[in-house]
Amino acid sequence: MKLIYTLTILTLLLSCTNNDSKLGIKKTKQLENKIVKQKFQSILDSASINGSILFYDLQEDEYYSNDFEWAKKGQLPASTFKIPNSIIALESGIIKNDSTLLIWNGEKRRNKNWEQDLTFRDALHFSCVPCYQKIAKEIGVKKMRNYLDLFNYGIIKFDSTTIDNFWLEGDSRINQFQQINFLKAFYQSQLSISERTEKTMKRMMVIEDTNEFKISGKTGWSYTNEIDNGWFVGYIESHKKVYFFATNISPKENSNINIFAESRINVTHRAFNEIEK
Repeated sequence: MKLIYTLTILTLLLSCTNNDSKLGIKKTKQLENKIVKQKFQSILDSASINGSILFYDLQEDEYYSNDFEWAKKGQLPASTFKIPNSIIALESGIIKNDSTLLIWNGEKRRNKNWEQDLTFRDALHFSCVPCYQKIAKEIGVKKMRNYLDLFNYGIIKFDSTTIDNFWLEGDSRINQFQQINFLKAFYQSQLSISERTEKTMKRMMVIEDTNEFKISGKTGWSYTNEIDNGWFVGYIESHKKVYFFATNISPKENSNINIFAESRINVTHRAFNEIEK
């Protein structure tokens, strides 16, 4: 009996050791593909902002960030939602192409760039909130929800009363990892959308195109509980490598709010230069 008992204990111990070893390998792999970049933090500090810059190297399967915990926090998507909103509008036929003209109704708008007829591409470029509110209403609750479920896009909450503002206020949330997962699926043609929609969106999203790199993406800005929160999400194609990024920031006390708006793109640029060294 003692021999049987001893063998049983040994078997359990070996089993636990093997399981721990397997778990250890998984944990190690998870740690290996998350690289803390202290330089990213100094970039944010010099801009007098709090937050996280998250980059994902597609080829190396590695994440870079100054603060992975911040990157896990859900935030309102703000105008970064114009990416899925545009995809759904094109895919459902509400918008024909990037040249479709969105007619201004003559009402005063808070941004002078919005007070004109805009092509769909320019509406994205100028981040025309009234344009996209109208588009969201035309898409409707059922179709919007079906597509967002298909895209596995964050935790988005809305109904018929909030269909035109849920990305700007309310309980909808998406974090930086989820932003990158969505963009990666889009870039790699994994969203189950038409080739035509994908090509149109990739053309519309280009922000900067040089001999060295091409940046595609969208900014966003929300204000909740007296706290400003800024986004810049997208991807960079550079020297046969592709990086996805999701920058999320909030201003420090007494920060210049105009500089904060520019910081979303500036700090992302500087972080990209850092990882390209």
